[in-house]
Amino acid sequence: MDTFIITISYLLLGIILRRIRGIPDNFSNCLNLFVIYVSLPALVLLKVPQMGFGNHLLFVIVLPWVMVAFSAVAVLFFAKIFRWQRTITGCLLLMVPLGNTSFLGIPMVRAFLGEAAIAYAMIYDQLGSFLALSTYGSFVLALFSKSDGVKPGIKDIVLKIATFPPFIALVFAFLARGVSYPGPVTELLSSLGGTLVPVVMIAVGYQLSLRLEPGTFQPLLTGLGVKLGLAPLAALMLVKALGLEGEAVKVAVFEAGMPPMVSAGALAIMAGLSPRLTAALVGLGIFLSFVTLPVLFQFL
Repeated sequence: MDTFIITISYLLLGIILRRIRGIPDNFSNCLNLFVIYVSLPALVLLKVPQMGFGNHLLFVIVLPWVMVAFSAVAVLFFAKIFRWQRTITGCLLLMVPLGNTSFLGIPMVRAFLGEAAIAYAMIYDQLGSFLALSTYGSFVLALFSKSDGVKPGIKDIVLKIATFPPFIALVFAFLARGVSYPGPVTELLSSLGGTLVPVVMIAVGYQLSLRLEPGTFQPLLTGLGVKLGLAPLAALMLVKALGLEGEAVKVAVFEAGMPPMVSAGALAIMAGLSPRLTAALVGLGIFLSFVTLPVLFQFL
């Protein structure tokens, strides 16, 4: 509980900083870049080599893809019923299947499931959510984007994945299994990785937005209902049906309940996919997740 309170305090600090004059507009972007290039790779290199492997790990990798498929089908179902505009459908197809499993997921996993569970959260994020953003996300953007720019090809997607710092760190972390780091290296990685939670949550708080545009209230409630309600419920039912248990399984289901991804939101806004709806999905989703995640945790 103490860790959870501290994590929320970082979020509130980010909200406060947003109201202080003199802070540059790109403040949150700088924090996000620091996380991508420093904090997250350091934590990957530190935690992943320590984790155990087995069938439970396969579930951690597969579940995010199951959630992408489930959520996309749900969005298309509701889009047909409610006859949403194409931009709204594209927005929800990008935002609902992709969860905030890194920037918010890792701090929340740490707060509820402990330090040792972080490694599984990283696997879920890097081999699930991030790859889905780069592949499925690019596909959705190519179909629904209002931009006339050049659409990303397979080569562009592969290059993006291969050059993403946390993914590079993940590859090295797998190669480093069974290797003991020298003391100073472990201390360095630990101190740099320790910056992840405060920096991420301050950046998230700084970026929070709840602005809406006409005609988006229904899609907003539907999207968040699927993301924070139906998706984790489906994950729980799948776990029960398969008779799975253990820490890795708990992490996977918990990550399935994360709100919409911040990075996917940035791409949706740049592509002109209902920007205010996108911002509201991210902002309100984060707020509501502080209620839904503790409830989900009780069922794990």
